[in-house]
Amino acid sequence: MNKNIVIIVEAIIIIGLLVTNLVFGGFGFKKTGIPKEEVAKKTVEYIKKKFVQNGEVKVKDITEESGVYKLVLEIQGREFDSYATKDGQYLFPQAFNLNPPKPKEFPKTEKPDVKLFVMSFCPFGNQAEEMLMPVVDLLKDKADIQLHYIIYSNYASGYPDYCLDKENKYCSMHGIGELNQDIRELCVWKYQRDKFWDFVKEINEKTNAQNVDQKWEAIAKNLGINVEKIKECQTNEAYNLLDQEIALTSKTYPVQDPEAFGTDKTSISGSPTLVINGIIYTGNRSAEDFKKAICSAFKNPPSECKTDLSANSSQNTGGVCK
Repeated sequence: MNKNIVIIVEAIIIIGLLVTNLVFGGFGFKKTGIPKEEVAKKTVEYIKKKFVQNGEVKVKDITEESGVYKLVLEIQGREFDSYATKDGQYLFPQAFNLNPPKPKEFPKTEKPDVKLFVMSFCPFGNQAEEMLMPVVDLLKDKADIQLHYIIYSNYASGYPDYCLDKENKYCSMHGIGELNQDIRELCVWKYQRDKFWDFVKEINEKTNAQNVDQKWEAIAKNLGINVEKIKECQTNEAYNLLDQEIALTSKTYPVQDPEAFGTDKTSISGSPTLVINGIIYTGNRSAEDFKKAICSAFKNPPSECKTDLSANSSQNTGGVCK
């Protein structure tokens, strides 16, 4: 089991134990109001004593919200929102909002900024790409629609099977072939953008993460892509391009519908994730749904927005690589 999964499992176990031990047993506070700093301190002491003797536990933030303290806990590198009563008697690892906020509207701009984050061989990401392609064709030059890539660090067995570098900073879920293809697609976008979506489509249809390193050149040449330029880019610009992708995915984005997504804001870690004018889209995945969402972000929607893309929605599916 890889390290990331172990951390998640351990954190889930810890949270589960907190439900049992803290909700019913408390953690040693008197039933009088106490300062939030004291709640934070005692929470950390209790968790470390009972559950995480050798791991890192800290309260990153504590604020008053709806009559209780809201704590942002970091347990072994993972963040969790938890809540404590102001008298310090009970700690709850989760709260359910009985008055959930309405889904956010996308900010309206003259030319919507649209980013689809994927892994180049995640099947769910590939399906989302296929759904987005008719929208790209329809709204060409009307919206700025881009493909971006999710990069992990310290993934699985690391270098050379999953990571580009021996420090294991640049890795991909489906192996080094996927990471190489992420880089090539970034290079094609940079130097021959007019060939980009055709290249992605052909790669999706004719290759996989295991054979793409052997097959991509023939596909590129057939599309009129300068293979030597892409190779040069892959050799000389890979780290810079990947750093730009990491910067985009590590940002925190508001979520369109927090109730559907399970959080109000988050960074990008799952393929596919669609971001429209800075907000994570949480609706259905189909060409028509993508079109409607993007068109809702125009200040003045173009006439193309009236085109029905329902016929392109046969691959509508859920699922995420994460």
